[in-house]
Amino acid sequence: MIERIPLKKIGSADDVAKLVTYFASDAASFITGAEIVIDGGMSL
Repeated sequence: MIERIPLKKIGSADDVAKLVTYFASDAASFITGAEIVIDGGMSL
């Protein structure tokens, strides 16, 4: 499966947590909606 992922690694809960932390921060205060795919580029 890793060979099919451009970043050549399996994502972790920490990878998702970093995105959630960003969206919960003031840095993302102007974002009102978004769909983010966290798949290491697999769906490209």
